[in-house]
Amino acid sequence: MTAPLPVRPPDPPGEPAPTLSRTPAEAVPETPSGAPEQRRPSRLLAPLRETGKLFALGLAVARAIFRRPFQLREFIEQFWFVASVTILPAALVSIPFGAVIALQVGSLTQQLGAQSFTGGASVLAVIQQASPIIVALLISGAAGSAICADLGSRKIREELDAMEVMGVSPIQRLVVPRVLATMLVAVLLNGLISVVGTLGGYFFNVIMQNGTPGAYLASFSALAQLPDLYVSELKALIFGFIAGIVAAHRGLNPRGGPKGVGDAVNQSVVITFMLLFFVNMVLTAIYLQIVPAKGG
Repeated sequence: MTAPLPVRPPDPPGEPAPTLSRTPAEAVPETPSGAPEQRRPSRLLAPLRETGKLFALGLAVARAIFRRPFQLREFIEQFWFVASVTILPAALVSIPFGAVIALQVGSLTQQLGAQSFTGGASVLAVIQQASPIIVALLISGAAGSAICADLGSRKIREELDAMEVMGVSPIQRLVVPRVLATMLVAVLLNGLISVVGTLGGYFFNVIMQNGTPGAYLASFSALAQLPDLYVSELKALIFGFIAGIVAAHRGLNPRGGPKGVGDAVNQSVVITFMLLFFVNMVLTAIYLQIVPAKGG
């Protein structure tokens, strides 16, 4: 026969059951259902976190540009794609932009009695402001949305996770060629838009406002200078970088499956527009302070 197991005597009435004590570090708040409560990040800090992630991605891309191997084939494919979807819209949009600026500036100079300066004022407005803005809007709206959708679809299919498991960096393999393609296309498109916009402004000023070709060209040579073209190309280069980084950032961080990819595309376009206008204001203010006006 086996010995009977000892039975613990019942607790006397009025005494609480013994509980395990926890140190303050081990204490976890519990919900009414008994499950441990998890701290949720504050929504007020969400924009700051997203901004930090965006800057971190920009720095990572800037470092990865100089690392080997460089994805030359991917870069060429992306360059051709971005150029093919933006060249024709850029040429078509630059004509009415140049025409509107030339007509508005021509009407204002007629009221002031300075019609001879119409050419210089309108061309400077097209080269310094209109051309980089048009490039930025087209790059972010046409190419940036496609880049964001491509990366977002790869993310929800877990292709990017598979690349990281195999030791391939998605930033160096996919993001860097796309960002460089947007930057190069932006610089080239800026030159195209400047030429087409200037020709459109010349046509509308001479034909519709009875301006003289000689005065148009003379005022342009009297007011314009080479740094105006330099700052325009610099703006286009920076705008192309911003458009590519924002599109890549939203494409790498979609939320909610396929619907989240569509939302990320819309967000990338809106965020890019806001950043571009702000950066354009800052660059213009710095340029006007550093570079003196011609003849000043």
